[in-house]
Amino acid sequence: MENEEYDTIDLLEVLNAVRQHLAILILCTLAAAVVGFTVSKFAMTPQYESSALMIVNTRQDTTSNVTSDQINSATKLVSTYSIIIKSDTVLQQVINDLGLSLTYGELKDRVTVDAVDDTQVMKITVRSNNPEWAQQVCNKITEVSPDAILEAVEAGSVKVISQAPVPTEPVSPNVLKNTALAGMVGLVLCLGVIFLQVLLDNKIKSEEDIAKYLDLTVVGVIPEYERGKKK
Repeated sequence: MENEEYDTIDLLEVLNAVRQHLAILILCTLAAAVVGFTVSKFAMTPQYESSALMIVNTRQDTTSNVTSDQINSATKLVSTYSIIIKSDTVLQQVINDLGLSLTYGELKDRVTVDAVDDTQVMKITVRSNNPEWAQQVCNKITEVSPDAILEAVEAGSVKVISQAPVPTEPVSPNVLKNTALAGMVGLVLCLGVIFLQVLLDNKIKSEEDIAKYLDLTVVGVIPEYERGKKK
């Protein structure tokens, strides 16, 4: 153990290497950010989402007062209703009514149903690269699903409280986020290359390196100087 040698990483040496390659580090970060921006802006297809809101009730009769137990029961029914909405009973009818050139599985992947803040309101969202198509499909689902839900559950009611609008802004890709992530990746990769360069560099460059790596005492140094055009 006494004769075993260990290589240590000099943090100051790494920082000096980073400082010496600072310009390259900045260029790599900017280049990666530009690539991320270009890919997000011009190579990726924008995706739009259109959403509609539906409220779930535990019964069809809404003339009397609604109790808290009924609201809690309706909240629990949202997850059940979401499964029915994404079933082939509903989505296949949507495909047939609109004449879509999609299979049931392809349309299901574009539809999400979520509860809004653990309430009895559920949000139906359709994603597509065509905003008008997303709105049309979402509204058709809200039109078809209530009858399918009542037929399956045989209780309660579902009503649309907000129709799906035509989305104006894409939800993906997030150009700013992708640009920042690409810049960070470029920065990390460049730092990794610099770190490996310092770690694998075993050259003797100064008298301090002789004392550090060879454990020898420096007794003299021959300087290098320039005289005219000759060294």
